[in-house]
Amino acid sequence: MVSGNLFHCRKHSWPPEEYVGRATLQLLDFDSAAPPEQAWRRRLNSHANILKEFSVTFMEAIKMVRLGIRLWSYVREEASHGRKAPIDPFTRISCKPSASQGVPLGGMGSGSISRGFRGEFRQWQIVPGTCEPSPVMANQFSMHCHVLQHDIYGKDWLLNILCSIWLYIFISRDGGNKHYASVLAPGQHEGLGKAGDQGIDSWGWNLSGQHSTYHALFPRAWTIYDGEPDPELKISCRQISPFIPHNYRDSSLPTAVFVYTNSIGGISHLSGDHVNEPFLTARGNPPVTFAVAACETQNVNVTVLPCFGLSEGSCVTAKGMWGTMVQDGQFDRENFKSGPSMPSSPGEALCAAVSASAWVEPHGKCTVAFALAWSSPKVKFLKGSSYHRRYTKFYGTSEGAAQDLVHDALMSMYLWFGCVLYSNEPNIAFRNLDADYKRWEEDIEKWQNPILRDDRLPEWYKFTLFNELYFLVAGGTVWIDSRLPAPDKRNHRNGEKTDVKGTEAEVNLSDGALVKHTTTSDYYSEDESVVNHEGSNSYSQHHPITLLNEENDSDDGGRFLYLEGVEYVMWCTYDVHFYASFALLELFPKIELNIQRDFAKAVLSEDGRKVKFLAEGNTGIRKLRGAVPHDLGTHDPWNEMNAYNIHDTSQWKDLNPKFVLQVYRDFAATGDMSFGVDVWPAVRAAMEYMEQFDRDGDCLIENDGFPDQTYDTWTVHGVSAYCGCLWLAALQAAAAMALQLGDKPFAEYCKGKFLKAKSVFEEKLWNGSYFNYDSGSSSNSKSIQTDQLAGQWYTASSGLPSLFDEAQIKSTLQKIFDFNVMKVKGGRMGAVNGMHPNGKVDETCMQSREIWTGVTYGVAATMILAGMEKEAFTTAEGIFTAGWSEEGYGYWFQTPEAWTMDGHFRSLIYMRPLSIWGMQWALSMPKTVLQAPEINIMDRISISPSAAAISHEFGVRKITNKAKCFGAAVFHCSC
Repeated sequence: MVSGNLFHCRKHSWPPEEYVGRATLQLLDFDSAAPPEQAWRRRLNSHANILKEFSVTFMEAIKMVRLGIRLWSYVREEASHGRKAPIDPFTRISCKPSASQGVPLGGMGSGSISRGFRGEFRQWQIVPGTCEPSPVMANQFSMHCHVLQHDIYGKDWLLNILCSIWLYIFISRDGGNKHYASVLAPGQHEGLGKAGDQGIDSWGWNLSGQHSTYHALFPRAWTIYDGEPDPELKISCRQISPFIPHNYRDSSLPTAVFVYTNSIGGISHLSGDHVNEPFLTARGNPPVTFAVAACETQNVNVTVLPCFGLSEGSCVTAKGMWGTMVQDGQFDRENFKSGPSMPSSPGEALCAAVSASAWVEPHGKCTVAFALAWSSPKVKFLKGSSYHRRYTKFYGTSEGAAQDLVHDALMSMYLWFGCVLYSNEPNIAFRNLDADYKRWEEDIEKWQNPILRDDRLPEWYKFTLFNELYFLVAGGTVWIDSRLPAPDKRNHRNGEKTDVKGTEAEVNLSDGALVKHTTTSDYYSEDESVVNHEGSNSYSQHHPITLLNEENDSDDGGRFLYLEGVEYVMWCTYDVHFYASFALLELFPKIELNIQRDFAKAVLSEDGRKVKFLAEGNTGIRKLRGAVPHDLGTHDPWNEMNAYNIHDTSQWKDLNPKFVLQVYRDFAATGDMSFGVDVWPAVRAAMEYMEQFDRDGDCLIENDGFPDQTYDTWTVHGVSAYCGCLWLAALQAAAAMALQLGDKPFAEYCKGKFLKAKSVFEEKLWNGSYFNYDSGSSSNSKSIQTDQLAGQWYTASSGLPSLFDEAQIKSTLQKIFDFNVMKVKGGRMGAVNGMHPNGKVDETCMQSREIWTGVTYGVAATMILAGMEKEAFTTAEGIFTAGWSEEGYGYWFQTPEAWTMDGHFRSLIYMRPLSIWGMQWALSMPKTVLQAPEINIMDRISISPSAAAISHEFGVRKITNKAKCFGAAVFHCSC
C-alpha cells in the first residue's frame, strides 16, 4: 500500500560513515560488530540537556483549582496507606529528567533496566509500577578492558576485560612511553557523585566521548569507541535483548547480552559468573537477584573478585580493585576457593567483578560476550495479589534463575568458571547449549530487514518505528503465564460472600454451525496467594478462571499488563491502548487478543463500591456493567479496575466504541473465530450500553458538556466529531461482526442505526471542508480537531467500507495537514490537537493546545490509508524532528504523551506513541484484512421491518444475561 510518491519524502539519513571512520567500520565488519546503516545515532560527548516540563496557564489553573485540591487530598490519603496515587503531579522525583536515554535491557514483563546512550544504567523498574529514574552508579554492571603492550613494537598484546556489577568499561594499555587507563564512559554524569577517594571517583574517568558514538536500533544498540582513549584501539560494544516478535518464550526473559569486539585479537570466549545474594526490596517486595557471566576457553584466563565495596571501611575498596587491575590485569585465582562472603548491611553497596584475559596477535580481532540477568520471579501488587512472572514457566521460581539465564544467553559447549554470589561461592560447570543471543540476532534481523531495506520508506521512519517499541520493555510491563486463581467464592478482604454463576453462550456462525460453551467464573484473588506457572496455588481444588473461553492451546500467550506511562500508573489504560494496540497486534497477537478478552470479561462485570470522582467531587460506583473500564487497575489489577478517578468513566463516550472497534479489527486481522465467539456477548453489551447517550433518539450519541473522552480536560457539547465518528465506526464494525457470527438480527439493527446516525452526523458537523469539533455554540465548536477521523482510521484498518465519501475524508485530512500540522513551526512539531479555522491554536484548555505524539502518528496512519502518503510522512516526521533528532528537545526513548508549542513535555515514557505501528499496519495490512469481500459487507445486510425493535424484544440485556458473565472477588453479577 506504499505508492511511489514516497520517494519524494524528505529523509533524515544518518549514514554511519558520518560518525565512525571508514577504516574502523571495515575493521569491525564481522560478527555484527559494525553498526547498521539505519540507526538512531549520538556522540557520547553530546550534551544531555535537562528536559522542561509543561506548566498550566493562569486561566487553566483557575479552572482546575478545585480538582487540584481534591487530587492533593487523595494523594495524601493514598500515601497514608503506603500507596502511590495513580496520578500524582505533586511529588517530584529527585533526578530531573534529561536527554540521556537509550535502548532498555531485557524482554517484556519481567522488570526492566534502561541504559543511557552514554552507558549509565537508569530507569530501574523491577517492582511493578515503581520506577527509579536516577542512574544507580554503584549497582551497575561494568566491563573493563585491560590491554598490555609488552614492548614498543606491539608484538604481544594482553587483552583483559573486567565485568563487575557496574556498567562501565575500563581499559589500560602499558608499553613504551604510553599508558592508558580509563573507564569507557564519559566522566560527567549527573549520577556520579563524590563517593570519597576509596570509591568509584578514584577510577580513571578519562573518556571524552568525542570519537565515540552510540547507535540504536531497538532491541539492539552499538557503542563504537573509535580510537579513544587509546588511539590505536577500536572497540565495539553491541547490546542485545530478547525482544523477538511471535516468540512468547524468549521475549519474556529478563536478560541482555553485551558483545565486545576490538581489532587486536583472535576470537576468545570468556567465562565467569556473579550472582548477587537475593535481597528483599523496599516495603517487603519480592527478592531480586542479579547475575553477570562470560565464558572461558583454553587461551582465556578468567578470574573473579567476589566482593568489593565503595566505602573506606570495605575489605576491598573500589580504589583497591582498580589498582589491582591496572597493575596485574587480573584477580587472584585463589578467589575461586573463597567461601561465602558476609551479607551487606542495609544501604551498603556491595559489588563484584569477573575478569578475563587472553593473549592475541597484533592487528587481530577479538570478541568477548557478557550477559546480565536479573530474577524477581514473584510480582506482588500493593493490595496483596501475587503472581509468578511468565519466564518462571521456563526457568522455575527460584531467585537463582538469573544464573541459568546468563548461561543460556551466552554459552555454546564451553567450560564455565565463575563465582555464584547468591550462594557466594565460586562455581564450575559444563553445559552443552547453543548461545541464545546468536539465535536472537538472527530472528531480529529476519524481522527488521524487510523494513530496513524498503527504499520507499524514509530513513528516519525505519529506525524510529523500531525504537518506539522501547516502551514495551521500559514502560512498565507485567507478564504472567497463569490464568487467575478461582478459589472459594468469598471476598477475604471484607468477608462478603460473592456468588457468580456459570453461564452459557450460543453463537450461530455464518455457515450455520452452532457454537456453545459453558464457563465457570467463580473468581477469587487471595491477598497472599501466588499463582505459579502451572496455575496452581493453595486453593488448587477450585477451577481456574477462564477468560470467556477455555482453550486447550498449550501456550495461549499469558496475561499481560502495561502501564499508561511511568507518571500515570494505571495498567492497560484502554482509551490509550486504542492507539498503541497496533504494535501488539502486529508483533504479539496472542497478547493483544488476551488483553481484549480481559476487557470483554470486565464489560460483563460490576463493582458496586463507592468512589469519589475528583473533577466534580461527586460519588459513584467503581464499575458499571456494560461499561468498558478505563483501566485494569493500579494496586490490584484484574481485581480492582478503574484506578482512574478524575471523571466517572462510565459516562465517557469513547471507551465502548473503542472496545468494539479493537475487537473487530483483531477479529478481522487474525481470523480467529473462537476469539470472536468469546467476546461477542461483551460486544453486544457494550453497544447496548451506549444507547442511553442518544438523548434525542436520532441514533447518534451526544456528549454531556464535560470532558467525557480521552481528552479529559477538553469539554465537549452535543454531537462531537471525535466520539461521533467512533460511534459510527463501532456501529458498522458491530454489524459486520454480527453478520460473520450469524447474529443477523443484530447486524440489521446496527446497520439501521448506522444509516440514520451517519446522516445526522454529517448534517450537524460537516461544514464543507472538515467536521466541526462539536455541535455546540462555544468558542471552539468550529475548531479543527486532529483526531476527528479516529473512527475512519479503524474502519480502514479493518477492511470495512469508508464511513464517508472519499472527497470528504481527503478534504478533512488536507485541512488538518494545512492547519494543525504546517501552521505549527512549519510542520516540525507534529499536529496540534486543536486549531481555529483562522489559523490560531485552540487554547480553550491545556490539551487543545498540546501536540500529542501518538495522535500525530495516528492521523498519519489515516492519511496513508487515504492515499496521502507524502502528507502522512511529513506529519509524522514532525514528531521525529522535535523528539528524536539532534535539533529536537531530547525525548528519545522516553517519548512523552504531549509537548507544548515551546517543546515542554507532559508525561514522559508514555504508551500512546506506539501508534506509529498504526502507520506500519496501514503500509502492510495482513491478507485477512486486504482480502475483503467483493461485495460491501454493509450491502450484504438487508434491513427487515422488525429490525428497529430488536433492541427491546431481543436486546442485549436479555442475550447477555443468558451469555457469559464474570465476576471477580469485588464484582457482582447483575444477571
